Amino acid sequence: MARVLLDQALGTLVLRPYVFVFLATYLALAVRDLGGRGALGLLSWGWAVAFVAEYASTRVGIPFGMYHYTGETRAAELFLSNVPLFDSLSFPFLAYAAWCAARWALPGRGALPTVAAAGVLMMLLDVVIDPVALRGERWFLGRLFVYPEGGVYFGVPLSNFAGWIVVGWLIVGGYVAGGAALGGRRGAPRGSPRLGVVFYYAILLFNLAVTLWIGEWWLLGVGILVHLVVFLVLWVAVGRTFGGAGA
Repeated sequence: MARVLLDQALGTLVLRPYVFVFLATYLALAVRDLGGRGALGLLSWGWAVAFVAEYASTRVGIPFGMYHYTGETRAAELFLSNVPLFDSLSFPFLAYAAWCAARWALPGRGALPTVAAAGVLMMLLDVVIDPVALRGERWFLGRLFVYPEGGVYFGVPLSNFAGWIVVGWLIVGGYVAGGAALGGRRGAPRGSPRLGVVFYYAILLFNLAVTLWIGEWWLLGVGILVHLVVFLVLWVAVGRTFGGAGA
């Protein structure tokens, strides 16, 4: 049994190297930003929220809508019940990157608007991530999951995006609320979120590159257009914040 688990752990690394590169990047940035305990706290909390959300969605369709993991790689990588380990591990670093972008655009605005923006920004990453992952058999992800009833957005149901907003709110909001309950000392951001913003766009560019690679031109165009608008909105928000401060 131990040998099987070890083989599956190594298989997870081999099959999903990009996830662990992003995870290592998250740890480097979050330890600097939140401290060691804060980084591990966000990782643990984010993973737990994501796993529960995925487990529930594959059974009752809440919060992402009904979908199923195919299990085609079950012998080659780690699963917890019917959910691949790497998938839930992705949510904490996506939430952190989105939170950094929200903090960058809304400095000093308080926890509630920042958390609200973080959930939306995390969902906007999924505007590219989920459709390209759904086509995983055309790249090295593999045929990982299916929506049995399909969806109007490149095969993805709109309920999925609503679920991502909620999960983003729960991950970031739960972490922030936990820090507030401890007097705001543990895990509070220590500096500029700019490197986290770079991380947000690195994740986006990776997924756009895969979209280009598999020749999904309409998805690529929509993804670029959506995030061009998002970047301009963030840039205007930053300009207004610092312009107002300078005035």
